Amino acid sequence: MPDANTIEVEGKVIAVLPGTMFKVQLTGNTAASGHIVLAHISGKLRKNFIKIAAGDNVRMEMSPYDLEKGRITYRMKDDAPATFVQRPAQRRRY
Repeated sequence: MPDANTIEVEGKVIAVLPGTMFKVQLTGNTAASGHIVLAHISGKLRKNFIKIAAGDNVRMEMSPYDLEKGRITYRMKDDAPATFVQRPAQRRRY
């Protein structure tokens, strides 16, 4: 649960940096849409080994005092499930 004085925003990871840092572009219909923020992952994501890659949609908390940095608190689930592509059966060679 976020603190009373944090700003909760959504964004898309555009770059993965060393040391579990990420560049996130804010999305949505806010005034800061398109703004790029430096973010790190929260303790719960780190503890549960949640992997974050470029292109993932995430929810972040930001302090109202520093709008250039944030903390990733949730990784959004993909809308379309991954489809299983079955390869054609190959003939056995004896």
